[in-house]
Amino acid sequence: MALAAALLLIILVSRGSRREAEPPRADTAKAMPVPEASNQAEAEIVSFLATLQERGRLVDFLMEDVTTYDDAQVGAAARVVHEGCRAALQEHFKIRSVREENEGSSVTIPVGYAADEYRLIGNIRGAGPFSGTLVHRGWKTEGVKLPRILRVNSDRLPTIAPAEVELK
Repeated sequence: MALAAALLLIILVSRGSRREAEPPRADTAKAMPVPEASNQAEAEIVSFLATLQERGRLVDFLMEDVTTYDDAQVGAAARVVHEGCRAALQEHFKIRSVREENEGSSVTIPVGYAADEYRLIGNIRGAGPFSGTLVHRGWKTEGVKLPRILRVNSDRLPTIAPAEVELK
């Protein structure tokens, strides 16, 4: 799950200026003035991390020391985190596998393949095509639908989740 979150953060940063601006959603509580362009990507990353926290409690789960819990407790918590984070991913990203074959299948990588879509491991010789066994199908993003993030103060990033204080 942490690897998936890190991958999403990298994807968001790498998309840079290719992103089309979207108007803010009416239901978002994050409607604030637009930050400086240099901080826009970072604000959007933090905002998506906040979405993963809100929907799946991802940050709570990752920041917790799970070594004090037994496997059944960690597994039960992971199911809740998985369900919420998966729903958030599916809502905001169009993700598909790089390869459709089953892992363990024989595949051929053509000459001129997209270098960011494949990690060749093992005995690599020549320029290709390459034949080998698919170890992992890979994932790629074909679309992103994040709301435009607006911030009041451009000298700091948005909060992932506010501290909750019950007043007496």
